[in-house]
Amino acid sequence: MKLLVTGGAGYVGSVCAAHLLGAGHEVVVLDDLSTGHRDAVPTGATFVEGELGAAAGDVLAGGRFDGVLHFAARSLVGESVEKPERYWDGNVVASFRLLEAIREHAVPRLVFSSTAATYGEPDQVPIAETAATRPTNPYGASKLAIDHMMTSYANAHGLAATSLRYFNVAGAHLGDGHRLGERHAVETHLIPLVLQVAAGTRESISIFGDDWPTPDGTCVRDYIHVDDLADAHLLALEHATAGRHDIYNLGSGHGFSVLEVVETCRRVTGHPIPAVVAPRRAGDPAVLVAAGDRAAEQLGWKPSRTEIERIVSDAWEFTRHR
Repeated sequence: MKLLVTGGAGYVGSVCAAHLLGAGHEVVVLDDLSTGHRDAVPTGATFVEGELGAAAGDVLAGGRFDGVLHFAARSLVGESVEKPERYWDGNVVASFRLLEAIREHAVPRLVFSSTAATYGEPDQVPIAETAATRPTNPYGASKLAIDHMMTSYANAHGLAATSLRYFNVAGAHLGDGHRLGERHAVETHLIPLVLQVAAGTRESISIFGDDWPTPDGTCVRDYIHVDDLADAHLLALEHATAGRHDIYNLGSGHGFSVLEVVETCRRVTGHPIPAVVAPRRAGDPAVLVAAGDRAAEQLGWKPSRTEIERIVSDAWEFTRHR
C-alpha cells in the first residue's frame, strides 16, 4: 500500500514508518519538524516538510494513497492548559483539514494516534473502550474531538477509520538499521526523564506523591513498547472496515509503579538515580491500566515486549548511543 504518515519524524510516527517500510509498504512522511527530527525519518521513506493543515491536501493530490496514519499533534498537557488555542488549532482544526483532504482525494483508510487522556480520571481499572470519556485537559479534549470527527466521516462518507488510544509508550526501535527513540525538546515522560539522571543531564527524578492508594504509594501506569505499538498500527490498517470507526485501547494490561520504574532503571543502568518526593500533581489518577481485550479479539494484537526491563533497556541503549 501507499501510505501517508503525518508526524513521521517524531517518536512514535518514525517507528511506525520504519515498521511499514519493513512490511513492504510505500511510505510518504509529512512533518513540519517543529518537534520531530529530519534524521528520524526512516531510510526508504519519502519526506515532505510542511504543516499538516496546509500541506496534506497537496501531498494527497500527488498520487493515489491507500491510507493515512495520523500522528502529527501537539501533545504537552501543561501547555494545553496554559495555551488551549494551540491545541484546538494545531490538533483539531488541522485534523479537520486532513479529513477534508482525505475525503476529497478518496483515501479509504485512516488510522489515528489517539490517547488514554480521552478518558480522564477513570471510574474503573482496567479501562475498557466503553468507559466514559471525560478528559481533564485540552490536550485530551482535542484528541476526543478528532475521534468524534472521524466517527462522522466514517458514517457519512464511508471512511474506514480506526483510533488507537495509547497508554504510556516507551522503549526504542533498534532493528533493521534504524535507531529510533524519544528525544523531545520538552520531556514529560517518566522513563526518559529517569534515564536523563543516569546519563548525567539531570540531577534527580521527582516522584509526585508517595501516598497514593497503591501498593508502594506511587502512581501506577501501563507501559507499552513502541515496537508493539507499531505492530498494532499495521494490524489496524489490515482490519479497517469502510463506514466504521473502531476504537482500541493499546496497553499491556499490567501496571508498574513509579518506584518500580525507577528501581528498574537503577538495575539496568547501574546508576543510583537519586529520587526526590514532591507534592502530588493535580489531576493525576492513582492507576491507569488498559483493558486490551478488544484489540486482542478484533485485531489479533497482543504485546510481546511487556517486561519493564526490556522497555527500559531498549530506551537506555538508544539514550547512550544516539
